[in-house]
Amino acid sequence: MTLYRDTGVVLRVQKLGEADRIITLLTQKHGKVRAVAKGVRRTTSRFGARVEPFAHVDAQFYTGRTLDIITQVQTLDAFGAGIVGDYQRYTAGCAVLETADRLSAEEGEPVLRLYLLVAGALRALAGGERDASLVLDAFLLRAMSFAGWAPAVTECARCNEPGPHRSFNVPAGGSVCPRCRPPGSATPAPETLDLLEALMHGDWPTADAAPTPARREGSGLVAALLQWHLERQLRSLPLVERRR
Repeated sequence: MTLYRDTGVVLRVQKLGEADRIITLLTQKHGKVRAVAKGVRRTTSRFGARVEPFAHVDAQFYTGRTLDIITQVQTLDAFGAGIVGDYQRYTAGCAVLETADRLSAEEGEPVLRLYLLVAGALRALAGGERDASLVLDAFLLRAMSFAGWAPAVTECARCNEPGPHRSFNVPAGGSVCPRCRPPGSATPAPETLDLLEALMHGDWPTADAAPTPARREGSGLVAALLQWHLERQLRSLPLVERRR
């Protein structure tokens, strides 16, 4: 029997049989892990409430032939308690979990940076000290950077000419100079590009001071970039409530 232990964030759950669930976690050392939690849908389950989405747990696994088996769970952070009671934070948190699930396609492949990004984003959402939309956009930008899709904001995405540039093109990868500007490029406000730059580098005083139109426009650009690279729409992203 092979046992291993790891910390992870629960991304999603699926029913299995009459009383079991398949739990998908993003773990610190083993990347994405899909494991069976036996009997967790019964009212007498010892750890059913500990393996719900948004939970940050320390779990022990038994290696199975197809799916691993969760044998022990200890809660490290109950992020859900601070997220599910607020619709804006909840929808933003769902978008964080779905993005992490999509970006960690290979099971068992370590993705430490993505795991830390997810845990940090959920901690910020649960704390409620920052605007949930800004937390989500910061996470999405940094997650795209992890995946190798970091958008160009202060330089041209095609020729690397220093900016700032007024045009922005999603298929091109971000800001573009007048010489490289493809037809149909957007022209975001300078404040919007300043906000994206601040979110990418953790400049929260600048991000918090961004006006509402810049936040709204920036969220649209971030969502368009992510879905362009994923080549599909996130189900949770259109449900995110955007408010100041």
